[in-house]
Amino acid sequence: MPRINGERLIQRLRKLATFGAYETGVHRPTYSPQDMESRRWLVDQYESVGLSAHIDGAGNVFGRSPRPGPAMLIGSHSESQNHAGWLDGAMGVIYGLEIAHAFSESEACRNMAIDPVAWSDEEAHFVPFLGSRSFVGDLGQAEIDAARSRTGQSLSEALREAGLDKLPRETIRPERYAGYLEAHIEQGDSLEATGKRLGIVTSIVAIWQYRITIDGVQNHAGTTRMAIRKDAGMAAVRLASLIDANFPKAAGTRSVWTMGRLDLEPGAPSIIPGRATMLFQFRDDEDATLLRLEETLHGLVREASQMTGCEMKMERIAAGQPLHMEASFQEALLAAAREHCPDGYVRMPSGASHDAQILGRTIPAGMLFVPSIGGISHHWTEDTDEADLILGCQVLADAAERILASR
Repeated sequence: MPRINGERLIQRLRKLATFGAYETGVHRPTYSPQDMESRRWLVDQYESVGLSAHIDGAGNVFGRSPRPGPAMLIGSHSESQNHAGWLDGAMGVIYGLEIAHAFSESEACRNMAIDPVAWSDEEAHFVPFLGSRSFVGDLGQAEIDAARSRTGQSLSEALREAGLDKLPRETIRPERYAGYLEAHIEQGDSLEATGKRLGIVTSIVAIWQYRITIDGVQNHAGTTRMAIRKDAGMAAVRLASLIDANFPKAAGTRSVWTMGRLDLEPGAPSIIPGRATMLFQFRDDEDATLLRLEETLHGLVREASQMTGCEMKMERIAAGQPLHMEASFQEALLAAAREHCPDGYVRMPSGASHDAQILGRTIPAGMLFVPSIGGISHHWTEDTDEADLILGCQVLADAAERILASR
């Protein structure tokens, strides 16, 4: 059995957090100087444990075992959201490094291949899951040429400034890998609220997102009688109220939905809005539930339009597919969790997307969660108890050994 070194694990996590340190978290946007410095540090770390290592043209950092394989690919993303937490993504990256190190120190495991990886831009500063999508061949040059950051910088320019534009992009060879494992903080409070220390991920939800455009009649807010108004803003509120009342009837047990943005035009206090634009999404891990929620939304848009006299158009702008984790990987994680924390684990879906969702369409994939204190993530106060960080890494290492031993 590989024995991870808890003190070494925490030291490396703390060191990675110094690149772009901000308050108690990090600010390490994709391809920023701090991000690239951290990736070069990872290359050195991978090489220090006997791996060959390099950064590819997408910014991914690959460590490769000298063992012939099949290898277990283990990692996550190493960039951060703006002014965010020190563990989101970074924890899974350092788990991969520590597990590779622990395997090299284990008499029973040193002949097993662990390939750690740090993906780029999972957080979508330029393109969602840029690194993992590039690796599986799902990122074309046209998308790269068109992509821009939230600040308006082109992806092509960012790659040039980071010194990546002349480097080849690595492409997966599925025969190399037994599969992919990723560990992540939960980014919610389910584990903490139920007193559990480990979450064995059963599936990753799909996100279906819509742009709903509501056209009314722009007019003077003081002189237009209420009886003849077609107020696009109030129509949007009416639609939101209908969603709030009716979505629970169509939802699954873990469905969630969010009106993330509402824009009113022209957006002045003395003008009745002539147009409202709503961005709305829902998430679930079952195809039938996703379709039922979409059908419900169509019906509510029609109903709100009839009630308000405003024309409403609904456009689906994103519709991913849920991914169910490889059953044998779930069993390996469950067996390891039972050994190290008999009453402290639970099976659960992931309500957030992860690189495992991309890799899992090409090779078998599994995921493990550890608790987020207070359910906080995407904020610099994000944290996890050190004992949970160490436990999660040991369980992931044991699961990797079980999977590789069965190959």
